[in-house]
Amino acid sequence: MKQLQPSRRLFLASSVAALLAGCGFELRKAPTFAFKTIAVPGNSAFVNYLRRNLAAAGTVTLIPAARASEAEAVLDILGENRDRVVLATNSAGEVRELELRLTIRFRLRTPAGKELLLTEISQKRDLTYNESSALAKDAEAELLFRDMQNDVAQQMLRRIAAVKEI
Repeated sequence: MKQLQPSRRLFLASSVAALLAGCGFELRKAPTFAFKTIAVPGNSAFVNYLRRNLAAAGTVTLIPAARASEAEAVLDILGENRDRVVLATNSAGEVRELELRLTIRFRLRTPAGKELLLTEISQKRDLTYNESSALAKDAEAELLFRDMQNDVAQQMLRRIAAVKEI
């Protein structure tokens, strides 16, 4: 097998590097927010999870809910709905497939009351169901709800980061 000359190897390597650099690939970075401090009132499992995600982002400081008036922005969770909807039944009327839905409604505002963002995010997952393994299916449904909760929290951070001025 014929070996490439050093100059050709260098040209080939630099060409590949230039192609990869030019494709626009970049790892997702922590979101940057238009504010430096935020308060997230509430004490649900989702609110606590959201607080951990905001703290992990490292680009914003969390203010305790009791001192929300000191924060530049306040994130209110207006509603959190978990639903199970029957999609399919068998001829005996037993449930065979469920749709799990998670809907979070939230508002981003200033302590003075200026509304910056008001929206809701929904996630859906399908789940097959079998009465003989009901406990296992309930555990699987909880895992799916937790996964949807994670997706919603990440989407919330991206939407909040899209607000460019207070």
